[in-house]
Order: sequence, then structure tokens, then C-alpha cells
Amino acid sequence: FIIFFSFFSCSLLNRRFNQLCNHDPLWKWPCQKYWLVSEDKKAQKNRSWKATFTDYYMDLGRYIHHYAKLKAAWDALKAYLGEHCPRMITSLKAGVQEEDLNAIEERIGAKLPDDYRCSLRIHNGQKLVLPGLMGSMALSNHYRSENLLDVDTAAGGFQRRIGLNRCLPITFCIHTGLSQYLALADIEARCRNEIFYQCPDQTTHNPAALDMFITGTSFSQWFTSYVQHVVSGDYPIIRDQIFRYEHDKDCVATTDEITISVSTSFLPELSSIHPPHYFFTYRIRMEMAKNALPEKACQLDSRYWKITNAKGNVEEVQGPGVVGDYPQLRAGRVYEYTSCTTFSTTSGYMEGSYTFHRLDNKNEVFNVTIPRFHMKCPTFRVSDVATEESCNDCFLHDDDSTDTDEYEERRRVLDMPNPPVHCPRFT
Repeated sequence: FIIFFSFFSCSLLNRRFNQLCNHDPLWKWPCQKYWLVSEDKKAQKNRSWKATFTDYYMDLGRYIHHYAKLKAAWDALKAYLGEHCPRMITSLKAGVQEEDLNAIEERIGAKLPDDYRCSLRIHNGQKLVLPGLMGSMALSNHYRSENLLDVDTAAGGFQRRIGLNRCLPITFCIHTGLSQYLALADIEARCRNEIFYQCPDQTTHNPAALDMFITGTSFSQWFTSYVQHVVSGDYPIIRDQIFRYEHDKDCVATTDEITISVSTSFLPELSSIHPPHYFFTYRIRMEMAKNALPEKACQLDSRYWKITNAKGNVEEVQGPGVVGDYPQLRAGRVYEYTSCTTFSTTSGYMEGSYTFHRLDNKNEVFNVTIPRFHMKCPTFRVSDVATEESCNDCFLHDDDSTDTDEYEERRRVLDMPNPPVHCPRFT
């Protein structure tokens, strides 16, 4: 009787379970949660919720814990680009299939992370065109724009050499040759799935000694955080390109109806850890209130900077104009410019003031506050590749921001390659 009752109970439970499994409305929630299927999308396919879930799972089930997050990021990015720089969308490539990714893994002899594979299923990177999807940066004689590589191109750059062993480039800049790499193994001081910029150790003659600026702990974290910066407006759109300036919303100061705000960016391609040389660019925005009276019109005469590095050492700089210009401000007028600076410490901050005079009374002179803004390089990790004798003893460490002429002298001592850009500091 007990055995019969047990079988009978199990059959009832199993029957009830089957009934629940076939109750179509129960599949709506997982369809929406894991595959982002809306009512309209389901109606277009004319499929039940259960059939819809099954279709997606058979194709993308491997990525059930990544797909929704990455698909939402891609959709948000395309919606934003469609409104602000639509020509960038035309460079995106369609997603690849599982067999394509499996073939790539066999070709390079390494496994791709599931979140990276998932993103490639949605969009296989972009064409090598300008502007790059992963952001741009421009100075007077330096330009960077990073493309998100398709997986076949990325596999062509897969590294097996010492220093970058088992690393896959996932971005590329046509102008500078700069790439961000995805680590596919725990090797050479790297952690699997990390994303980083390589940074040659310029104090040694060993080309395999590559330090790293870490930009992401995983592809998913790296990509979705970038998209969040873009769609929230943190990264401005300038001339149909995404510029990777970060703006601290508290970094704003208003003086006499003139508002100054600052955005900053770190340039890894112009920086080094050995020797310590950290390159930053900053973008200044000046705006006079729209309701300012006509007599408030003014012109900038000079600038004053107070620069403090991480060791607390201070340098003060004064000079005429900004980047060779003397902008005039009137009601509603906006003026923006970009400049740069370097530190021999990993972080520092700047603050100061601009001196203006009224256009209708040159004797009326006043100062406008530049709010304090901080600059800090990303987390970095030094190479563990054995190096030749270090040239550190030749390098004259100082406690302040690196002067350009002094840096040129140090470069000759260290036999470093020419820095690719001259920095008109503190303009």
C-alpha cells in the first residue's frame, strides 16, 4: 500500500508539474527577464511564450546570465547613437554564429569568455572606419579613435609572444596603433578576463617588459560601464564622435554670471609607469548666463593655475590668454578649449582663475574661479617579465609635475622613443 501510494502521489505530482510547465503565461516572465522579449516582439513571431523561450534557449542558452545585460546595453547605445551620431551605427557588423566562435577558438588555441562571445553574437564589432565606437580623443597634434574589432580581425592579432602572451586585441586605433587587450589566461601578472592597455617599461631595454593600465575586470563590466557613460551624457558628442572626457558634476563654479566647468581624461598612449609620466587632458567650458545684461560682456586676459601633485608639491603658473586665444563672452555665449598636463605622480589636481575685463570699460578687471578638478590614472599593474638591468638610476625623480623640456632631457638619458605629442601645459 505504501509503495502504491508513493507511486500514485508521484504520478499526480508529475502530472501537475507537466500541466504547470505547459501553462504558457508562466513562460512570459523568463522570456522578458533573460531574452528581453516584449509582447509586441512575441506577437510578430506568432509563437507561444514557451516556444519563444525554447527557441532562444536552444540558440543562446549558454549566455543566459549575460544576454539580457549586454543586449540592453547594445540597444541603449544604438538608440543614443541614432539620435546623436547616426552614421556610427552603419559601421556595426551583424552578430556571428556559434560555429564561427568555435572556429576562432580552435584557430587561436584559447577559449573566449562567455560574456565576450555573447556580445559577438549580438554585434560582431564594427568596420575599421572613423569614428571608432569606443571613443575618441584629440589634441593639437594627436588624435585617437578606437574601433571595436570584429572577432576575425581580433584573432589575427592574438598574441603568443612574451609580455602579451595569450592576449586578444579587442579595440584598435588606426592612427596610433593603440589597442585594448583581453587577457585569456592567468599569466604574466594578468588575470583572465581583464582588459588593459599595454604600457612598455621604458627604463629597460627588454621589449617584453610591458606594464598594464587596467580598464575592465571583464568584458561585460568594461562594455556596459562604457555604454552607461555614453548614454548618460557623461561622454560628450563632439563633431559626431564620442569623446571620453569624464565630468564631475560638482566641478562647476560660477562667478559674476560666468560658469566654468571642467572635464578630464587620461591618455594611456602618452603615459608610462616606468618612468612615472602620467598624461592627462582637460576640457574647459566657459558660459555666460543667457539673461546677463549687455554691460556684462567681457574678454579674457590671462590665466592662473595652481597645480598640486599626489605628494602635495605645488606649482603655480601664470600666462596670457588660453591656447593663444582671448575669448569674449556675452549673454548666452559658450567658449570651450582643450589643453593637457603631465604628472610624475599617479594623481593630482588643478585649480585657478581667469582674469577678465569688461568690453565697455577696460579698467574694470575681475577674476573668475576655475573649480578644483582631480586627475587620476587607472589602476595599473607592473610587468613580472624578467628585465635587463633597469635604467631607473638614470631617471631624475621629482616631486612635481613633469616639465616638458626637462622630460626631453630625461628622454635622451633613458634613450626613450620620442614622445608623440608636445604638451602645451596649463593653458
